[in-house]
Amino acid sequence: MTTLNQAAVEALCSATYLQNYLDIMDNLPDDLQRKVTQLRELDSQCKEIMQDINRHHLCMYEADGPAKRKSFIIFQRALLRFQEIGDEKLNMMTLIIDLIENRSRQLEQDRENLDPSLGKDNDKEDLTNAKVKQENDRNEKAGSKRQRRQKTHDISKDEEKKEEKDRVPRKKKKRKTKKEKESEKSPIDPPIDPDEPTYCECNQVSYGEMIGCDNDLCPIEWFHFSCVNLTSKPKGKWYCPKCRGDKSNVKRQDK
Repeated sequence: MTTLNQAAVEALCSATYLQNYLDIMDNLPDDLQRKVTQLRELDSQCKEIMQDINRHHLCMYEADGPAKRKSFIIFQRALLRFQEIGDEKLNMMTLIIDLIENRSRQLEQDRENLDPSLGKDNDKEDLTNAKVKQENDRNEKAGSKRQRRQKTHDISKDEEKKEEKDRVPRKKKKRKTKKEKESEKSPIDPPIDPDEPTYCECNQVSYGEMIGCDNDLCPIEWFHFSCVNLTSKPKGKWYCPKCRGDKSNVKRQDK
């Protein structure tokens, strides 16, 4: 008995959905036609107003006295009417779009009532898309953090190598000749590897102690302590002078 009742309910829902579908398909063209006819009437009014503007256009420049003022008033009223018709046409287009969307929404709702599993499938799809987007955002943030940690690690290794080099004891030097002393007065800069990356506002290679700007969009990222007037690493977040100027809500670091 229950099976028969369920079958009868499903048959009734199917018949109702079909009837609503046919009613919408029958009435929608008529509703749209009425709206389109109103749009055409507004276009006809625009043409008539344009003809009046063309007739009085020359009078505004050629006529004198009252005739010129009358043409100017007519011209001004025509422009105002143009604006009103434009607003009416925009409102009419909005009504047409709402009409189509409402009919489509009604059919979709009736279809989900006819088969409840369709609504569940749509909910599952939305939930899956949200989880995929959340996972992608998490991976992007993790990748950004790994890049920053790797860069910090590379700079730390460069600093350790430099400190080890400074600790190596120097051999006792022989007495220098006059020629050697003269050459020391005008030292020659050592060759620079063109492939070595540069940092800071001075656009020089990494040396000494450096600090990274906490603004993820900073174009430079790393700075020498001496170039930004630092003697020790400040507490909390630190922003370079350029980023402090771009971000009014960032507290400036005390020098």
